[in-house]
Formats: sequence, C-alpha cells, structure tokens
Amino acid sequence: MAFIEWSLKGTEYGHCNCNTGCPCQFNSLPSHGNCRAHSFFHIERGKFGDVSLDGLKCGFLAAWPGPIHMGGGTMVNVIEERANPKQRAALEAIAQGRETDEGALITQVFSAMISKRLPTIYKPIDLAIDIEAGKAHVRVPGLIDAEATPIKNPVTGVEQRARVTLPSGFEFTEAEFITGKCRTQGPIELNFDGTHAHLARINWSTHGVVR
Repeated sequence: MAFIEWSLKGTEYGHCNCNTGCPCQFNSLPSHGNCRAHSFFHIERGKFGDVSLDGLKCGFLAAWPGPIHMGGGTMVNVIEERANPKQRAALEAIAQGRETDEGALITQVFSAMISKRLPTIYKPIDLAIDIEAGKAHVRVPGLIDAEATPIKNPVTGVEQRARVTLPSGFEFTEAEFITGKCRTQGPIELNFDGTHAHLARINWSTHGVVR
C-alpha cells in the first residue's frame, strides 16, 4: 500500500538526560543507562497530502528504561492546540511514524521502540529556537518548561560552540550541540540540569531526511 506523501521543513530543539554531547549520537550507550528526552519542532513549511502544516508547532516527551534500542519506552505527543482536526491527524500520523519508510526517520524509529503511547496532548506551545545564537526554550502550560544555551568553559565561562555533522543521520544532517535544563509536570518526568541539548534545521519527508 502506498504511503501518503508528506514533507516538512523547520527547526528542532531536542534535549535529553545524557551528558552534554550525548553518546547516543555516536552509537554509544547513554550516559546514565537510560534515555529520557523531549524534542519540539517549529514547522516553517509543511504538507501532509493536501493538508498544510505551515507554521505549526509540535513535539514529544519520552522515557525508556534503558537505551532506546532496547525498547519498552513511554511517549506522549504534543500538538499545538490551534491545529485544526485535519492538521492534528496529520501531525499525529507523522509523530507516530506512520506514512514513513521503515528506519528512515527518528519518528518512525522511536515509535518502534515504544510500548506505551499516552493520549496526544493539545495545548499552546511557546517555542523559540535560535540556532545561530545557540539558544532555545519551550514552555507548555502544565507540562514542560525547558531552556538551553551554549556550552560554557567551566573555568573561564566563555561560550564553547560545537556543531556535529551526521551525513547519514535519521534526525538531522547538522546540529548545534548546547546544554540546558528542563522540568516537567504530568505523565513523563524529565528533570534535567546541565545536560545535552541540540538545535537543528530539519528537512523531513515520507522517505526520511532530505539532503
């Protein structure tokens, strides 16, 4: 059966409980033996079939008892409440890895590693991403308050900018690695301070990362 063709371009703010740099990005085990993370996305231009996704925001919170590839995770998706019913259905399909080639994109891979998916949350999303400045924040009332800034030298306090390129990555091609803190309320506890975060431009489609 043919997939619905979709595409989106925008920016991402991802943040996890690993040490800054995140060994998972290099196929190593997580810093603390388990994975807890959020990622939020601002879609600048997007479509799902004939449904426009321009300007919308969405994201997820997730936790795994061990490394992600061992499965058993719990995830909740978050979609901006102003999205109409068709847009909500489209974003939920993308977030849950449907209509996507197997193994081609983070959403499809992560969905395969989930054993418990909580009901999608629809709320206002205050998301700001500035890749050039290395700064971001996301706030969803009653759910999450997180922010990230450039890595700083612990002795001098000088910003240490770092970018990582993954030519065949299933999330991004290049990302700015930063650090941040996060607090959540509700179904998935994320309690970070001084842990890994990254900012990236994303260009995704039914068939994976567009390069």
